[in-house]
Amino acid sequence: MRNTELAVLLLALAASPAFAVYDANGVALGGSEDDVKRKFPSVRCQPLEWKSKAADRRCDDSKIVFAGGVPARITFYLSRNAIQAFDVRFETRETERVTGFLKKRYGAPMAEARDTLEPKGKSEKDKKQRVIYRVRWEAGKDRAVLFSEVDKSRSSLLVSRGDFEEEIYRVR
Repeated sequence: MRNTELAVLLLALAASPAFAVYDANGVALGGSEDDVKRKFPSVRCQPLEWKSKAADRRCDDSKIVFAGGVPARITFYLSRNAIQAFDVRFETRETERVTGFLKKRYGAPMAEARDTLEPKGKSEKDKKQRVIYRVRWEAGKDRAVLFSEVDKSRSSLLVSRGDFEEEIYRVR
């Protein structure tokens, strides 16, 4: 009886958002370059153009369908043949649709905020208020951050592992 109870408890914990698996169309963090190529046959993989502790290869696909039908572009970043991050870029007008899909897929976000930044500059371009929408999910060392600036045409979802965000563009 105890083994059955333990199995049910482990299954319930594995399905909870605290143990979420962040993926793009079924290709999860930690997956391999072959996983990316199987799911995205038109992907182009190559060595990273700069030195980084975060990744040594990248795989780009210019046209995918993401989040239940949203057209997008994606880049996977790999280190030693393991996906460390992926960046999905989509049209800002699809932000609500993508966020709804991700909330169902990844669970309730850890943080969600809509901020209005006051203008700082003196030029006409700098006098507009900027509205920024951010949503963040976390599970252990993995995180997903959706970032959308209302007046921009593109928004993004960056899903990463560990200190990827700090290391990817650090000058070596």
